[in-house]
Amino acid sequence: MNKNKFSRRIFIRNTSLMAAGTVAGALVGKTEAAEIQRIVKKGRINQSVSRWCYGKFSLEKLCTVAAKMGMKGIDLLGPSDFPTLKKYGLVCTMTNTHGLSNGLNNKKIHAQCLDKIRTAIEATAEYKFPNVITFPGNRRGMPDDVGIENTVTALKQVAGYAEKKKVNICLEYLNSKVNHKDYMFDKIKWGVEVCKKVGSERVKILYDIYHAQIMEGDIIRTIRDYKEYIGHYHTGGNPGRNEIDETQELYYPAIMRAIADTGFKGYVAHEFIPKRDPIESLAYAVRVCDV
Repeated sequence: MNKNKFSRRIFIRNTSLMAAGTVAGALVGKTEAAEIQRIVKKGRINQSVSRWCYGKFSLEKLCTVAAKMGMKGIDLLGPSDFPTLKKYGLVCTMTNTHGLSNGLNNKKIHAQCLDKIRTAIEATAEYKFPNVITFPGNRRGMPDDVGIENTVTALKQVAGYAEKKKVNICLEYLNSKVNHKDYMFDKIKWGVEVCKKVGSERVKILYDIYHAQIMEGDIIRTIRDYKEYIGHYHTGGNPGRNEIDETQELYYPAIMRAIADTGFKGYVAHEFIPKRDPIESLAYAVRVCDV
């Protein structure tokens, strides 16, 4: 490799991270809305943040912080939270439905899960928000092909309603190695096969980059190869699901550029658990993902 090119690459990477650190550092201790400045400048990535990662903040405070930074919404909320989001001009980028360990691969609970999905779709459509979440559940000894068949059977019953309401149903990819033992959708091809068999433009994959890195890696190639099936993204540092900074193995500026280059117009939600000052950590993440 040409030494000059190698040095330039390192310089660009380090400069990007330094710039993000400068922005984040300027916000240390600034927890009042008036002290937080807009971070998003380019806006090629529509960013949001997962509510559960900021449990110490009220929803009002998280909305204030997100709006000030230039984020577009809050992830993983329910219909009772929608009026608060509207007040701040934000979107619920992913609406909750049923639990993740008992899901659509189990025919015995299809009716229960589908009822929650339909209810979420109706509320989400009323506010003109984009997505609801779903899960296949754990394997419990079930072969992958049977899980695919059962999940497809369920999704075909609700896909038409999602199409009518113009809401995406996003099936989440999670890791079964560290966090969610026995979870069925732990390989990208499993979810792609489900999407293909359902055959609806409104059934997509929630591609969680943290989980995918643990299970398969090869993040950028996967984003490029399966872009038509991905409807939503989650971020997170690996190892540990903490800050997406120089302490972990994923380089998010390159990942975000790959997402933007596919023409993706949906949302990327930050789903990491801050170990440091929450606002500082979120500011850093927003900056490095504003590509």
